[in-house]
Amino acid sequence: MARIGRVTFSKTGKSISYGGRTFQSLKGSGFKANYFDVETGERFWISGPRKDGKDRLNPDSSAPVEIDPDVAEEYWREIRGELFRDAAEN
Repeated sequence: MARIGRVTFSKTGKSISYGGRTFQSLKGSGFKANYFDVETGERFWISGPRKDGKDRLNPDSSAPVEIDPDVAEEYWREIRGELFRDAAEN
């Protein structure tokens, strides 16, 4: 599943945090993953949002994209250039 939310970067820039989890870069050594959870080792693909809405590792996927409520309006307005959509429409 794809998710859109706000991450924070550590002071050193070596890790990012999201949803109470901390991730570090795989530094190019991952397959279909570029970060890992420092506590569990689980691997993830983390990237910025796309203007064309193909916000998934596989852009042709029809899997739903979940948008965190605290960034939804900003995502639709600033990234997609559209009017805000209600969470039920995401």
